[in-house]
Amino acid sequence: MFELKGKIAVVTGASSGLGKDAALAYAKEGANLCLLARRIEKLEELEKEIKALGVKAISIKCDVTKEDEVKAAIETAVIEFGRIDILLNNAGIAVRGGVDTLSEEDWNRSMDTNVKGIYLVSKYVIPIMKRQNYGKVINISSINAILADKNDIFIRHSYNASKAAVIGLSRGMAASYSQFGITVNSVCPGLFESEMTENTLFKSKEFLTKYNMLCPANRPAKRGELNGTILYFSSDASSYVTGQHIVVDGGLSIV
Repeated sequence: MFELKGKIAVVTGASSGLGKDAALAYAKEGANLCLLARRIEKLEELEKEIKALGVKAISIKCDVTKEDEVKAAIETAVIEFGRIDILLNNAGIAVRGGVDTLSEEDWNRSMDTNVKGIYLVSKYVIPIMKRQNYGKVINISSINAILADKNDIFIRHSYNASKAAVIGLSRGMAASYSQFGITVNSVCPGLFESEMTENTLFKSKEFLTKYNMLCPANRPAKRGELNGTILYFSSDASSYVTGQHIVVDGGLSIV
């Protein structure tokens, strides 16, 4: 039920972290990949890894906040593969600061990448899925859509707001597009090591000690531990599941 052989998946923010891990997981299940990110060099490295697994992959330099780049990228994907079965909206950023310290520029940067980026990519993918009468859209939200933290290192009000918006947007899309055979769900990761966290949260022993004490799993997530949830939402195993969010946080949100 989790097999993706022959499916075409578009992954944004695929150059590193959770996006890269998910792209490799898709490839191992037989999907062909269209990789989108701003750093083309890293995408091309990943493309080689994916092709070594025996599937097809293309890399496209794309800033998800720029509509012309998104439109061109999706057009290229359709020319190359003919269809798009899966869209993983993974591109995202986290900007530290509360509303009393955030600049308007930083607030807009968070919203543009984390929310507008999903809107723009979906804007050009959804019509393709509607014509196919089939599609799986997975939007990456965050545990910070649900939980906040007063610890200075974790105050990110624009991140809280933008990731909560991802859940709301996913529900709206799910309600509208289910009639076209399209499911839309979101995933809320807890603390995973990535470029976004390795130079801040993972370097703070004080923060990790506190996190491990609060989290029932007594540890942050390991690389790859988000892949199962993403594959579930991307496959026909979730054919009757839409408008939902799954929290992958080692139990942090239940205590």
